[in-house]
Amino acid sequence: MKTAHNIRLSVFAHEEEDAKKIKQAFISLLPFDLEQEKLKLRRTTATGFSERKILILEIMLKKERHTRKFLTFLKDNISEDQKLMIARQAESRLDDELDFFIRLDKQRLLNKEFWVTDSGDCFHIKISVAAYPAKREAALEVVREWLS
Repeated sequence: MKTAHNIRLSVFAHEEEDAKKIKQAFISLLPFDLEQEKLKLRRTTATGFSERKILILEIMLKKERHTRKFLTFLKDNISEDQKLMIARQAESRLDDELDFFIRLDKQRLLNKEFWVTDSGDCFHIKISVAAYPAKREAALEVVREWLS
């Protein structure tokens, strides 16, 4: 059963942070080789407060084999307690367009630890839930099934 239509991953690297390390951690979120799978890591820059430069790394997973592999990898790398917490918070993590949001703590992921957070210093994951019919309850059921 298809779980996601697409998944968007992104992270911000502020100019005082080690962009190479953040990029490596970002790539470590993906259980496949980007070049081999012909996936492009999009890099854009923005200007933040006090004219600070911000590098934005982003990738969109659209093929089912990529979304499925990623979701399995993510689920395998978060603790049971974290899965239970996400399941309990599922209602508030799902928006009206049936997009499901998870944030992974940036500092912990730099140390190879997957940790769900609510802070802004994070790796952003936006999962467009494949629910049929396209209703909130059906989407919540898909998310709960994925986490179980």
